[in-house]
Amino acid sequence: MLKVGLTGGIGAGKSEVSRLLVEHGAVLIDADRIAREVVAPGTAGLAAVVEAFGEDVLAADGSLDRPKLGSIVFADPDRLAVLNSIVHPLVGARSRELEEAAAEDAVVVHDVPLLTENGLAPLYDLVVVVDAGPETQLDRLVRLRGMTEEDARARMAAQATREQRREIADIVIDNDVPLEELPRRVKDVWDELVRRAHEAPSA
Repeated sequence: MLKVGLTGGIGAGKSEVSRLLVEHGAVLIDADRIAREVVAPGTAGLAAVVEAFGEDVLAADGSLDRPKLGSIVFADPDRLAVLNSIVHPLVGARSRELEEAAAEDAVVVHDVPLLTENGLAPLYDLVVVVDAGPETQLDRLVRLRGMTEEDARARMAAQATREQRREIADIVIDNDVPLEELPRRVKDVWDELVRRAHEAPSA
């Protein structure tokens, strides 16, 4: 099994890269999706978040009001740290369960947005960083996700710098390219991952 950490700044195109890797046969463990699951209604995770942040972060249906919580934590590093201390251990435990269920010869891709920020690189056999310039990120967030420029800049500023991400990368996928060029880049990376998986199977 080859354990790959996949990360990239918001708007860099990481989701598209992970989708393409799955098409090639990767087993995807999506930290964002798991992070939503561990704070779903009725979970201990949601109870802990409400205890830390108050009932105001709940929507009318009892689910987590993610935009409301986001507006609190992205503007306050201390509050963000509190949220992370609740969610990250739960995500880590679920991720390990999914990894253990994968085949021995699998390429397991952990899609982890905050891999750099949380010093998680040592957990993986190698780290793939999806990289795009700040102008490209900003354009995608405003144009494709409908964020205001101010919100987009704040979210980008809350993450690691481009240089910090590149520093921990074993493989960088440059995504300052038109969308139609990306599949070819990802195919090259996939071929490399498969080669490494066969060369050095980890227990």
